[in-house]
Amino acid sequence: MHEGSYFVYIMASASGTLYTGFTSDLIKRVWEHKNNVVHGFAQKYQCHKLVYYESGSSCDGVLAREKQIKGWSRYKKEDLIISINPSWADLYSQII
Repeated sequence: MHEGSYFVYIMASASGTLYTGFTSDLIKRVWEHKNNVVHGFAQKYQCHKLVYYESGSSCDGVLAREKQIKGWSRYKKEDLIISINPSWADLYSQII
């Protein structure tokens, strides 16, 4: 992962629930989700699979992108995921 980068990411549960988040340490944050370290929505719905992520160098820019994606319909989020990950594979192994 790139030093000084920020990430917006989408985690999915086995039942299809999606969680969109923001972090400066994608590996650590996804590990936390996978191991139920973070209490809240993603833990409650068992969102353990990294299905999408993108990076940027501007904290404000990536935060704005997170808010944009969070405001989208589920269908639009699915289209975004499919654009880079048509099989909805867990991308965690690609980032570690």
